[in-house]
Amino acid sequence: MQAALDPALQAIAEGRHGDPFAVLGRHGGVVRTFQPGALGVEAVPGGGAPVALRQVHDSGLFEGDVPPGPYTLRVTWLGGVQETEDPYAFGPLLGDMDIYLFGEGRHHEMGRVFGARAMAVDGVPGVRFAVWAPNARRVSVVGGFNSWDGRRHPMRLRGASGIWEIFVPRLAPGEHYKYEILGPHGGVLPLKADPVAAAAELAPGTASIVGNPSPYAWRDGAWMEDRGATQAVSAPISIYEVHPGSWWRADDGHAGDWDNLASRLVPYVKGMGFTHVELLPIMEHPFGGSWGYQPLGLFAPTARFGTPEGFARFVEACHEAGIGVILDWVPAHFPSDAFGLAQFDGTALYEHADPREGFHKDWNTLIYNFGRTEVRGFLIASALHWLEYYHVDGLRVDAVASMLYRDYSRNAGEWVPNVFGGRENLEAVAFLKELNEAVRQRCPGAVMIAEESTAWPGVSKPVSDGGLGFHYKWNMGWMHDTLHYMEEDPINRRWHHGEMTFGLVYAFSENFVLPLSHDEVVHGKGSLLGKMRGDDWQKRANLRAYLAFMWTHPGKKLLFMGIELAQPTEWNHDGQLPWHLLDDPRHRGVQELVRDLNRSYRALPALHQRDADPQGFAWVVGDDNTNSVFAFLRLGADGSPALVVCNMTPVPRLNYRIGVPRGGYWREVLNTDAGHYGGSGVGNFGGVEATGEASHGQPASLMLSLPPLATLILAP
Repeated sequence: MQAALDPALQAIAEGRHGDPFAVLGRHGGVVRTFQPGALGVEAVPGGGAPVALRQVHDSGLFEGDVPPGPYTLRVTWLGGVQETEDPYAFGPLLGDMDIYLFGEGRHHEMGRVFGARAMAVDGVPGVRFAVWAPNARRVSVVGGFNSWDGRRHPMRLRGASGIWEIFVPRLAPGEHYKYEILGPHGGVLPLKADPVAAAAELAPGTASIVGNPSPYAWRDGAWMEDRGATQAVSAPISIYEVHPGSWWRADDGHAGDWDNLASRLVPYVKGMGFTHVELLPIMEHPFGGSWGYQPLGLFAPTARFGTPEGFARFVEACHEAGIGVILDWVPAHFPSDAFGLAQFDGTALYEHADPREGFHKDWNTLIYNFGRTEVRGFLIASALHWLEYYHVDGLRVDAVASMLYRDYSRNAGEWVPNVFGGRENLEAVAFLKELNEAVRQRCPGAVMIAEESTAWPGVSKPVSDGGLGFHYKWNMGWMHDTLHYMEEDPINRRWHHGEMTFGLVYAFSENFVLPLSHDEVVHGKGSLLGKMRGDDWQKRANLRAYLAFMWTHPGKKLLFMGIELAQPTEWNHDGQLPWHLLDDPRHRGVQELVRDLNRSYRALPALHQRDADPQGFAWVVGDDNTNSVFAFLRLGADGSPALVVCNMTPVPRLNYRIGVPRGGYWREVLNTDAGHYGGSGVGNFGGVEATGEASHGQPASLMLSLPPLATLILAP
């Protein structure tokens, strides 16, 4: 009968010991190791003869007297012999400053320090693991290298920081791993993926993967140096929003990897004249049907499209083509999958314990606890990781409205007021300001864009001026009002005239992006073409007129993929865009129009230089609801004008006089009714000579033919 173990050794054998380094490794002249299932273990001193360790318990505990100095362990298994350095012979590795900054919520390089980092320690290659689990009794790293046995590699707790770490010798990049955590109540939790993993297993697998430690050799220095000017409020910004998995698919139905996407998407975006591509969230996420909006790997590009290095090559390919890259990023909430952040150490660590603060009923997700310093630091480090490590040019922050209000989508009694009794989420507000200030200081030229659907003041104002510090805000009100107008039968539009003009009341209160996003073509809403009224020709004419109205309206532009094809059905994330539609000249004409709108938008300073300046816009005709005609001037920084005229009925308006600020010849830059776009060809023969007859408060005027359901752009 085997003798009873010392309680500390018994705790090691049972996987309950919270301080394994106090028991395992070298202690005086004795080396102790725990190798469950081993047939035998030898300690091999440097330059000395092997020392057979005696098995002191059949659980797999071995110990013996070993001469001073470094040693390796030679372990005999049923299937062979393994020689490795002892993980418990290495001291603490995370620096005190790392731990201090993490506790302060100011460790902005977590993505390069925490998680699994391949490195050499004292000349020994291996992987250092570090994870935050302050309420755990024990944390172990598990993987194929230890048969997923949580007893084999329990980690060291770094004091009150709640950080656990261990260096596992001779592991290499590509290794799959998770954490096994003994919760505060003594139970083993479901295995957890690494919150700071650099890479992850392809779904439905959920393991984390040790990343490649070699930094990417970037060649986009000139782009990074100049991108601030290309993303300024005075610059033309036209964004093509893309879901990478359904933009294009191979004949076998599979989406391409990052390299394949770069070879196809980048030249397409460039050829269409867009300045940026915006990707729906590509952070690792368990459920593809969430389109990435329920992510768990906030530092890892999804394995669905290849490796992290492949994503870096995609970004570089965009930059080489003069295209900026914006990522959707989700700090508002996360899914409750057991392998993820939920109850990470057996407690509500990343989320709120109270469901009135910590659960989103709309999405069945958990809400980050923005009042916890370490959580704020984790999220800010994630944002900076994409901007710094992957050279991304901007982040579009999803669901900001849900973060700002404690009563978001909640009834009375279902939410907890702030300390002043109000509905504002003060902790989230402080987080957003801290986030945007960190980006401003560390990432010159990068932009932060808020998806914010309320009238919260100063979203795109600097923090120093009392704002939230974003650079741009999606104009959800403009999108809602104008789409509602376009969904009306033209005969009724006279009664909804203000829905097209109201946006100008507040157009310059923020730095706006006008979004026609994926949200408008899913969940039974139909396609953008399908929202238009009338017969087949009128639907396309309406779409063309509306797109030109958008491109000439103050604000940067965002268009979801497929809208430029006049896609007749709503977006299907499991398919691909209906590229075959381009065989039809009616669809090809809409695509050509979008290309020409981008060219005109970039070529005419009046259409972009003063997007956020009220001096860059002037109504000429804003009150002709009888004819559903709109006319306005856009003005460049030097006062150079462009005239925009929209006729939102199917009735041509001939000899329609419109005032302009100067005489001379006005060129018809673009006419959405042109035949090559699929229109009827009504127009002004390329341009009109302005007369000296004053009109609409302007010193000169044009006598125009307004095509049906069309928008004109004219410039002197």
